[in-house]
Amino acid sequence: MNLFAILSNIGLPDILDVLLISIVSYHLFIWFWGTKAFKALIGIVVLSGVFILAKSWGLFLTTWVFQILWQVFVILLIILFQKEIRQMLERFNPLKTMGMKQDKVSNDWVPEFSSWAFDSAKKRIGAVVIFEGTDPVSDLVTRGIPMECEPQPEILNSIFIKHSPLHDGAILISTGKISKVSCYLPLSTREDLPQEWGTRHRAALGLSEQCNAWILVISEERGEVSLAHDNEVRKIKDEKELSFLLETEVFNEKEPELKMRQVVLSWFTRRYKTKVAVFGLVFILWLVFAGQQNFEKRIELPLDYRNVPEGLMISSSTMPNISVTCRGLRKDVSLLTKENMMSFLDLSSAKRGKSSYNITKANLTLPNDRIDIVNISPGRVEIVIEKTSKSEIKDKHSSPS
Repeated sequence: MNLFAILSNIGLPDILDVLLISIVSYHLFIWFWGTKAFKALIGIVVLSGVFILAKSWGLFLTTWVFQILWQVFVILLIILFQKEIRQMLERFNPLKTMGMKQDKVSNDWVPEFSSWAFDSAKKRIGAVVIFEGTDPVSDLVTRGIPMECEPQPEILNSIFIKHSPLHDGAILISTGKISKVSCYLPLSTREDLPQEWGTRHRAALGLSEQCNAWILVISEERGEVSLAHDNEVRKIKDEKELSFLLETEVFNEKEPELKMRQVVLSWFTRRYKTKVAVFGLVFILWLVFAGQQNFEKRIELPLDYRNVPEGLMISSSTMPNISVTCRGLRKDVSLLTKENMMSFLDLSSAKRGKSSYNITKANLTLPNDRIDIVNISPGRVEIVIEKTSKSEIKDKHSSPS
């Protein structure tokens, strides 16, 4: 298989194919990284690779066993990852962004909230606060007591004070107001987390793995304030940084142009090493299977005239071009060029006057018989044949051999 020939014939559909699979693979990697499901997924990928190698090497028994067990693998994949598959479909659901635009919610309470968060950290009062994003949170948290009020410091203190019956759990802030208190979050199953992290951090990270919510964590043991989002937990330095993140990242109070630039820039800069690695692996996988892909290629060929009878000539001095569309495996079709393909017309039985000839596959010379001809344009040519003049015959015979 000529790798250079395949690369030279990459088109826009191939680029979109690699980019789409790279995006899906990247998100799957981020969602599953560090979890027990990720290890199971790696095991299934390894078994799939063994099956592909066994089939390509002609290992009959191994291929036969894997073909029988493949349906079982698919069922196990669905059962094992049913929660992750549902979350993935929810994240890729375009309908959730097609609703009516909501009125802008007033977030004047953010500075007081930030001051309360660091004041609580100094007093070693633990707390977990969920800021709901576009993904629904209600299906991911358990229990919870409905409440509707602004997150003022007095109310927050009454909730998270140690002797309060509501302090054991998280509060949910939706559309700028507290909507639920005493909520329980799913714990992260990642095994690479810092040992000093307690239940609050593991719960915050667990929820961020399943939706795009922001979760504020106030550590009771270390007196630290952290924000969890998108499978990451970052430590917040002071009140100004927390207010800035809440206003710009959580509630998106930015200019539209600035926000769009940051979104586009973050796609290329954030976790760029992981993205480059995923893209490289997908591209290599595409190259492995590209040779077996059905592919079409169109080539312009000059029509060569052969076996013109003695005493006759073609009135036109230029040879017409024909367009040939070929189909076959990419590894075969990619190698087609004007040098290894020819089109000709046998005029051994031609007579004087205008004649029409059909152009078919028989008029083509192909490097192998695995290539199909889809279309030839034009499929019919007209040629005017005249008698050779005496002067041309004389010149022909008098020319040196």
